[in-house]
Amino acid sequence: MLRPDYVKIKLPSGEKFSEVNSILKTGLLHTVCEEARCPNLSECWESGTATFMILGKNCSRGCRFCSVTHGNMEELDPLEPEKVRDAVKNMNLKFAVITSVDRDDLPDQGAEHYAKTIRMVRNTGVLVESLIPDFRGDKTLIQSIVDEKPDVLAHNIETVRRLTPVIRDGRASYDQSIGVLKYVKEIDAELTTKSSIMLGHGETDQEVLETMDDLLNAGVDILTIGQYLRPSKKQIPVAEYCPMERYGKFEGIAKEKGFRFVASGPLVRTSYRAFEAWAMKNITLKKR
Repeated sequence: MLRPDYVKIKLPSGEKFSEVNSILKTGLLHTVCEEARCPNLSECWESGTATFMILGKNCSRGCRFCSVTHGNMEELDPLEPEKVRDAVKNMNLKFAVITSVDRDDLPDQGAEHYAKTIRMVRNTGVLVESLIPDFRGDKTLIQSIVDEKPDVLAHNIETVRRLTPVIRDGRASYDQSIGVLKYVKEIDAELTTKSSIMLGHGETDQEVLETMDDLLNAGVDILTIGQYLRPSKKQIPVAEYCPMERYGKFEGIAKEKGFRFVASGPLVRTSYRAFEAWAMKNITLKKR
């Protein structure tokens, strides 16, 4: 299946890309921008946003859509929170997104390390979005992240209910992800929450609308919708390249349904226009 022109990706380049890349390599840090082969890498780095991937570069899970390597779990780098803080300052970021691999191999699934990293970055005065794993639904671990008061807390539903067992690791589930997002709002109703849906796995329009409703019922404020792009032949094939009209339709419906901010397009990813999403959500609240 040939990719349409609107999903073709330009290779990252430019002075800012080289500068940021050098800082990351010096600190031996990972970004999901690189590990997940994000198509918006240069755009986000130029705008003062970067997504750091902590807890190592190997994931304990093996979702069938993801290019992040799994297995051979590494020991945690105890200095990683400080390294991320220093990189945020050196990169002169205004908005830092912190995500992680899943660490089912660790007693606390990496929650303490994650919380410390958020704390370190917030202490620099930079806005923080935390894109968290499901922590297997453990409320104590979720609470430890919420307690650090990130400006946005994101957790991705990824796909519709029917396709969740097809593309996600067996330890993940649709209801578990909805439950994580719902519990975050129960702990802190003022905390901005966010989730993301991938299109192109064979989902129907009705299933996408039902997923939107489930996310809204869980209190989610910000929604991103993007096209699944197969990173390599190791991942599940693309079932469909969705036409641009479908993204526009879903964006309009999502806004009508009540999401505070929606980004919908073939190259949109969870952290795409992250600072703008945070700002627009808060502007909307002030107007009410």
